[in-house]
Amino acid sequence: MLLVVKTLFIVVGTCVVDRFGRRALLLTSMGGMFISLTALGTSLTIINRNPGQTIKWAIGLSVTTVMSFVATFSIGAGPVTWVYCSEIFPVRLRAQGASLGVMLNRLMSGIIGMTFLSLAKGLTIGGAFLLFAGVAAAAWVFFFTFLPETRGVALEEMESLFGSYSANKKNNVISTGKEVVDEQ
Repeated sequence: MLLVVKTLFIVVGTCVVDRFGRRALLLTSMGGMFISLTALGTSLTIINRNPGQTIKWAIGLSVTTVMSFVATFSIGAGPVTWVYCSEIFPVRLRAQGASLGVMLNRLMSGIIGMTFLSLAKGLTIGGAFLLFAGVAAAAWVFFFTFLPETRGVALEEMESLFGSYSANKKNNVISTGKEVVDEQ
């Protein structure tokens, strides 16, 4: 069932990204992830504090919030971050920027995967998900504050949205590829 939800919402996100825009989908996704993780952390904390008891509503809420987390991640944060990452870098740095984005994504996924059990042991499993909810809230604030909408903006015009990458002094590059620095 989880795979069906994920696939369905990736298709939905892909189909509506140009209609609603990248920023709107990222903000909606992060908001939904925050709500889902907060509810999941809370329900797991309730289950954890009542050992030996079967609290059916908390178990049902946990399953439901995992599904809603996957759905909201798949509609925005999953696919849109790759689109955004491929658009924001200037043409001359696009390959390096996309590579850096993939590397950081894999690195953070690995760190989360390797530290989850320690977090769950140290904070409780509910506390670990509440910590992730805090990260989702911080990501929402970051996206809201720093990421402009890129829908409809030509790739060549992205530098005007994000500023240009340049050194303190402009360098002249001659046809051999070597730099010649203006002496002033």
